[in-house]
Amino acid sequence: MSLGDFPDGPQPIESDFEKVLSPDGGSVLLSICDFGSPLSGKASKPVELKDESDFEKVMSSDGGLALLSICGFGSLLSERSARSTFPNLINFRVARLNDFRRVFAHVAPVFFERGIAKPETMEISSLSVEPCEGETLIVTVFEIQRSEIPSFIKREHEFRFLAVLPETLDGKLFTTPAVLCARYSDEEFFQNRCKGHMQHGSEEIYFQQYGRHNIHKIWRDDVLPCRVYLRHCVLAAKNLSDAAYNNFLDHTFLADRKTSIREYLATTGSGIMEEEPPESLRARYGG
Repeated sequence: MSLGDFPDGPQPIESDFEKVLSPDGGSVLLSICDFGSPLSGKASKPVELKDESDFEKVMSSDGGLALLSICGFGSLLSERSARSTFPNLINFRVARLNDFRRVFAHVAPVFFERGIAKPETMEISSLSVEPCEGETLIVTVFEIQRSEIPSFIKREHEFRFLAVLPETLDGKLFTTPAVLCARYSDEEFFQNRCKGHMQHGSEEIYFQQYGRHNIHKIWRDDVLPCRVYLRHCVLAAKNLSDAAYNNFLDHTFLADRKTSIREYLATTGSGIMEEEPPESLRARYGG
């Protein structure tokens, strides 16, 4: 019999375990090596949440309330902006998230609906994050109630939902995971969010959200930030702290993954920070 006779190699039997037992004060002990669970310890890896039942697995409880932690990295760096989306949020605080970077590579229909997209210059992009080893982001974390989860999923349905473990600014790992809206793909959007049906339902969903704005691809590498939204995010980071502001400028990139926002605002994007949002949107996009 050889290793090839087993799909995953030889299967252990109880007598094998007995060979590595050790005595201790009359007891016979077996040592166990822990290499890190998906959502605990320094060896943690992001875990994708694919449906509402997955969200419930990473919830916490506080005084009888079932709560979900949300990780903010763009407009949600602003507590005022976060409360406009989640009016009942609690425990708004600053954290650090390792091995992710921000990228403006996601076309947002809401910018077209509010009249602040500029398709003629491709300034139509919103913000997402994606894994990038060695990068570090200053983010915010807050909790929402279980009843708010369905509307959160519906509103952010083009993103990949990841459960991640941020850490405090002094390096202490969180004990409860937070949900992060990460980069997805058009293919996965159709397959998973639209259930893979390329006729009737999914076409209607796509047209309602994107097609009517002449958007034929959601995740792309040839777009630039929506000017009003970029200004809002920069101000939100600046109002949070100097560290958050500099982190946003240096760890947020255009869709080319090379040009930082600091570089962009000093060159092609110069003047963006001096432009006021439309009067009707000044409260929402005022940092």
